[in-house]
Amino acid sequence: MKKELHIFFTSLMFYTRIPCPKNIDHHPDYLNKATRYFPLIGWIVGTISFSIFYISSLFLSVEIAVIMAIIASVLTTGAFHEDGFADVCDGFGGGWTKEKILLIMKDSAIGAYGAIGVVLLFLLKYKLLSDSIVLLQTSDTNTIFKVYLLFISAHALSRLAAITIIFTHEYSRNDATSKSKPIAKNYTWKEVLGAFFFGLLPLLALAFFHYKTLLALIPVFIIRYFLARYFQKWIGGYTGDCLGATQQVCEIIYYLSLLFLWKFI
Repeated sequence: MKKELHIFFTSLMFYTRIPCPKNIDHHPDYLNKATRYFPLIGWIVGTISFSIFYISSLFLSVEIAVIMAIIASVLTTGAFHEDGFADVCDGFGGGWTKEKILLIMKDSAIGAYGAIGVVLLFLLKYKLLSDSIVLLQTSDTNTIFKVYLLFISAHALSRLAAITIIFTHEYSRNDATSKSKPIAKNYTWKEVLGAFFFGLLPLLALAFFHYKTLLALIPVFIIRYFLARYFQKWIGGYTGDCLGATQQVCEIIYYLSLLFLWKFI
């Protein structure tokens, strides 16, 4: 149990800005195992984001409450995944060889592709999440609980989609300059089982109220497949930035899928 707590806190420290015990560090062995808890981190981020949404919605409109919730999630993770998305936009938008793409993504400065991409990403996330919540609020019962499940299922499932790339593809960089390299070396059935358990459980809970929600798995993992294929084609695998971008894109696709399912099917 003590070792599992250490692994969990390693994952929490790596993926968020939440304070952890002082003895926790980026030890490669624990980082390898921390992948099993990546979707569980989505539960935590989603819970914090939902809490801010709920408190804000008591005094403000749904739209403003959603903005506050997005800000909360960004602050909780330190824009970890959004930064990866911006780097991927810059790297694949401005690079035409593997070496150039990796070099651009390694640059801490954000370029035009990254800036435009992040703006459009947040606009989509704001609108899709707002509309999804409004649809849920038309339900007769358990509205708040359903909104909570919406938040944590989006964060958990999108992180599951991202982390599965580690299970199916190779890390692209040949050097050890990226913090994400240690988690790319080894994994066991425990990491795979843990990731899927924590990644799918909130979705199954939401599907208890809206069974059509399960169909959202299809577009999410279709997009995950094509993103991984795209990364493989251009850089021969993935980087930490690619995982962050996959998480953000799959979160958007999840909201979009739910809106379509709840409105038209």
